[in-house]
Parts: sequence; C-alpha cells; structure tokens
Amino acid sequence: MSHIQSLLQPFKLSTFTAKNRVLMAPMTRARSTQPGDIPNALTAEYYSQRASAGLIITEGVPVAPGAKGYAFTPGIFTDEQQAGWKLVTDAVHAKGGLIAAQLWHVGRISHHSVLPEGQPPVAPSPIRAQAKTFAFDEQGNPGMVDCDEPYLLSEKGIARVVEEFAQAARRADAAGFDLVELHGANGYLIEQFLSVSTNHRTDGYGGSIANRARFALEVVDAVSEVLGAQRVGIRLSPWCPPFVNDMDFSSEAGEITLYLAEELSKRNVAYIHLAEWPGANYTTEFRQQLRDKFNGTIIVCGGYTQETAQQTIDTGLIDAIAFGKHFISNPDLPERFAQGAALAEPDPSSFYGGADKGYTDYPFLSK
Repeated sequence: MSHIQSLLQPFKLSTFTAKNRVLMAPMTRARSTQPGDIPNALTAEYYSQRASAGLIITEGVPVAPGAKGYAFTPGIFTDEQQAGWKLVTDAVHAKGGLIAAQLWHVGRISHHSVLPEGQPPVAPSPIRAQAKTFAFDEQGNPGMVDCDEPYLLSEKGIARVVEEFAQAARRADAAGFDLVELHGANGYLIEQFLSVSTNHRTDGYGGSIANRARFALEVVDAVSEVLGAQRVGIRLSPWCPPFVNDMDFSSEAGEITLYLAEELSKRNVAYIHLAEWPGANYTTEFRQQLRDKFNGTIIVCGGYTQETAQQTIDTGLIDAIAFGKHFISNPDLPERFAQGAALAEPDPSSFYGGADKGYTDYPFLSK
C-alpha cells in the first residue's frame, strides 16, 4: 500500500464499513425550506453529490424548537422535517454512501427571534455569551445579532432536553440515517455543561468533572437506548478557544475529555470526533491517552490537507479525518485525492443561505 493510499482504503467504523477515511465534516449551510426549516430536494442533491465520503456528517440539526440558534437550519422535530431528511438519506444510500445526523442543541448561543414565542434560550447557568448568532434584527432582517441572556435549566428542564435528543434519534432512525452524532463541541449546550466557564451549578450537574459530564452521558445513554450505542458518535472540542462562542476551557480540558472517553468506551459508542481549533493542545501524549481509554473510532477535523491527514493516520492514533471546506467545493474529494488533482477553492460568500450557487454547482473531475 502506498503512502497516500491508506487514507483512501475502507475501514471498520463500528458495525459499518466506510469506503475510505476521508469523512465529510458537519457544516451549517442554512438552506432549508421556509417556513418549517425543512430539508428539501436541493439538500438531498448536495449531500448525495458527496456520497463518496467514508461518512457524511450532516450540518447541525436542532432536536427541538427550543434547541435552535440559527435561522434557516433544518430541524428534525416535525413530520415534514423527517420526510425531508428521508429524501436526503435515500439519495445518499442510492450512491452507496453512509450518513450520520448531527443532533444539535445550541443552548445559550441563540436569540429570541428564532425561538418559539420569542422565549429566551436555555443554558446550564444564566450566563450570557459574548457572541453573535445568525437570527433576525428588530426589523425582521436576517443577520448577525447578539445572543440573548439565557435562563437556567432546572433539573426537570434537563430531563426534558434529554428526552428531546431521544425523540430526535427516533426520527433520525425513521428518516434512514445510519448513525447520529451528538454535537458536544464549539460552545453549544453539551459543552456548556462541561466547562467551568459556562457551568456554575451547585447541584448534581455542576462542580466536579463527573457532575459536569453527567448531562452529556445522560444524552448518550438516552440516544443509545433508541438506536444502540454502535450507531452513536459524539463531537467534542477540548481547548475550544474563547473566540468560538465565548468558551474558556481551563487546563482540565484534557482531563475531562479523557474522563468522557473512558465513560464512552464503557458504553461502546461508535466514535469520538474531535474538532481541533488552532492552538489546541493535541499532543502525541494526549492522543495516546485518548487511544488507550477509548475503544471506538477516533476522528479528527481541523484544517487538514491530504498530506497531513495521511501523516496523522500513519501514527495509528487516529482512524479517520473529517474535511469541511474542501468538501464544500470538491464534491468528489476522495477521487481528487486519489488522482492527486488540484482542489477547487470554496466561495465564502455562499457558505450560508441562498440556493444552488456555491452549494450544488461545484464541478466534479469527470464533468
């Protein structure tokens, strides 16, 4: 096997066989049908174009009306949304692809204009994020607005959110998804419980590492009960920097991640997916500790090239690499890697919202 080829070879992902180790990262594209935040035929075309990925992980999918933080993001809490996602999974499966739904609750990274009846967002503690989200201004125009101050989730409210994740998993199963990924990264609700900067609770969900990890593990358990743990992954982002939704992980970021890894390994979940922000402390020692504590697939994502992805796979500490922007503008990314072809550059002005331009109109090598 050549140096480059192992990135492009099939590998075992839980009970599935992925056709390669080049995965498609979750990326918000904000193109759902309105009203109703419904995935549509264009969504299905976009994802099916990229079915050569070893696994497609969808954009973040709000699990309930109150989980939403961004305008035009497709949900998975209504019959119409479920039917829309069925169009997507059918199209991906028709091309031999695997697809996971990224189940998402944004917590405090939200604004009343995108929430039911203009209610405020929820969070583990009532600490307002010094961050912006894509919602509506006072005139009803979409754009970046300041996040609202959240209200404290009661223990009863936490139980309700856990059940919302479980119900979303039921709908994901009915919609034909192969797996689900829990969004526990980038400053959203699960990570808000994990970090001492956003979790000041004094009950059983705050304080110690075990208490702050409790919510994440309760969600994992609830979703695993629906789907089986072998169909559940989670995305984490230890050392998430402050410029990402006003997060501030202390020096214990590695410690809490390794605690979670050990607990997730006991549960036999399919994978851990690490979002690697610039400056993150992903040392070889940490990667080895993670490998030692977790018995499932380990995925990383964060500015990789074909060469650096292969080098990382070669360490034996990482199983697959997720690519974001490269998959936006190169729907046949694995084939381009195989041929050593030049990569097309994406157009940032079309990342969010719009129609087919910058979404489904990027060319394939063969066209």
